Amino acid sequence: MSARKGFCDLGFAKIDTDRKKRKGFAEVIYCPGKDRLHLKEIAKKTIDSREDLLLTKLDKTTFSFLKKTIPVLKYNPLAKIGYYISKPKTLSEGSVLVVSAGTADIPVAEEAAQTLLVMGNRVEKLYDVGVAGVHRLMNNIDKLRKAQVIVVVAGMEGALASLVSGLVKAPIVAVPTSCGYGSSFSGLAALLTMLNGCSPGVSVVNIDNGFGAGYFASLINNTPRL
Repeated sequence: MSARKGFCDLGFAKIDTDRKKRKGFAEVIYCPGKDRLHLKEIAKKTIDSREDLLLTKLDKTTFSFLKKTIPVLKYNPLAKIGYYISKPKTLSEGSVLVVSAGTADIPVAEEAAQTLLVMGNRVEKLYDVGVAGVHRLMNNIDKLRKAQVIVVVAGMEGALASLVSGLVKAPIVAVPTSCGYGSSFSGLAALLTMLNGCSPGVSVVNIDNGFGAGYFASLINNTPRL
């Protein structure tokens, strides 16, 4: 890869080789819509450069194809993330708690959690604690208040993010999901609820964007404290 240009030109793709210097992590590959052979070449080039690798929204069939020629590649089937860690990391001092409202939200929550793990964060999980049974959440108040950052993943009306924020001092990264019946409009209802929440300290990413939430939470978690 060319250090002078700041990118590696593969003809069909230009890998941003300076991404880690600017953002703290190498360029992440979004898989849908990409040719399998192109994905293979991008992944191999990244790994050969001794960089960590994240392949998001990667389906199992495509992973199996890549695994044949890239045996070091690993896969989280719930998160639909392929990944490779170039060397062991010293885990962050602070922990990130990933919370899901329902079990249908777990795939997006796992995408956030796996992203955080690959980026070297301590991660805890708290799943199926949505507002339809709020006692499940309140029974874990100590865990909520110990976290340095909290990622809240919720579909339907998306009320969980504001509720959690009202209970803790930690910053919240809210992720609306496309789970829900017709009037949820494939996650739009949850997105608007999270954007209009009254509790301060909540940042909202796009619908089903567990990766974006994990990345942002990692940046917060690894920012030096005064």
